[in-house]
Amino acid sequence: MASKVSCLYVLTVVCWASALWYLSITRPTSSYTSSKPFSHLTVARKNFTFGNIRTRPINPHSFEFLINEPNKCEKNIPFLVILISTTHKEFDARQAIRETWGDENNFKGIKIATLFLLGKNADPVLNQMVEQESQIFHDIIVEDFIDSYHNLTLKTLMGMRWVATFCSKAKYVMKTDSDIFVNMDNLIYKLLKPSTKPRRRYFTGYVINGGPIRDVRSKWYMPRDLYPDSNYPPFCSGTGYIFSADVAELIYKTSLHTRLLHLEDVYVGLCLRKLGIHPFQNSGFNHWKMAYSLCRYRRVITVHQISPEEMHRIWNDMSSKKHLRC
Repeated sequence: MASKVSCLYVLTVVCWASALWYLSITRPTSSYTSSKPFSHLTVARKNFTFGNIRTRPINPHSFEFLINEPNKCEKNIPFLVILISTTHKEFDARQAIRETWGDENNFKGIKIATLFLLGKNADPVLNQMVEQESQIFHDIIVEDFIDSYHNLTLKTLMGMRWVATFCSKAKYVMKTDSDIFVNMDNLIYKLLKPSTKPRRRYFTGYVINGGPIRDVRSKWYMPRDLYPDSNYPPFCSGTGYIFSADVAELIYKTSLHTRLLHLEDVYVGLCLRKLGIHPFQNSGFNHWKMAYSLCRYRRVITVHQISPEEMHRIWNDMSSKKHLRC
């Protein structure tokens, strides 16, 4: 079995490399026409309804799972579910996470479930590559919205929906990105503390207090007609935040009646304000790049803008020097 998986993995890596080279050199971007690009994929889904919603949703999130892992939490209830926002071409980043801090078997006696979040791509070749990757690793979920920067909010809501539907008994959830290094020792033992009673209505990360940027040239431009207020509610940087699993359903349900914004972290902050949940500031979450040193990285929970090569190098160094003091 191990040799079969190894062969499949090597084949996937080779196929990804070939496909990405082909797409970048010779293939024009194709337009997406089919409503179900994974036509031969059998998708396991649950009907997702919340009976206590009485009003008509303004943001119904009426998307279907194209790739799903509905049984991931059935045998063992996870202590922590990690939701990682990624794009189709980031296979190297996903694999680096699988082999380092996102490995589900890093902590004996503590169940961790790692999932990569994707929409559908306009190019069917990339969709097929992700499908093959999913069949090997079983850690990818996809809904049928177009994967783009402006749909990052939909991607996060997909993750919230998945937790509420298929893994509601988990204790905690982390949402992060594929270029983030996570110090799992600090996250598990110093912040979440498995030996203590799980918190509820809990949300923490790097809290930002700011307002909309009206410059149309900015990546974070917010039109006045979409958000007329001069200040955002406190929100956690989307590079990484932690919340108790009960909050996933609360945010998802609230989003159904909250006008959609393309800035994912701001939108989650709006939902939290409606819920009366105030995010706690935690200085261990960094939403910027930080030069590596063993002692510095031992003090943090997240670091931004880490390449797959850096991910391996940092993980290997920290793992091999756990006996050293700072």
